[in-house]
Amino acid sequence: MTVLSFDEQGVDVVYEGTEFRLDKELIENAVGKNYPDVTDHEVLQMVEKEPTLTGEPRRIGDIVH
Repeated sequence: MTVLSFDEQGVDVVYEGTEFRLDKELIENAVGKNYPDVTDHEVLQMVEKEPTLTGEPRRIGDIVH
């Protein structure tokens, strides 16, 4: 199970027992969108090869505010 914790500067990730951080700039460059417009599903797809996407995608801007 992958755990994503969002804040205004990036995302803390726990993936297969490994903790790391994805900075806002890295996410923006990878997805090609401004950070608040990126969705949780898009971040999960950056971390996992074939993620199970459930529910509606949520914008980071809606999650952190």
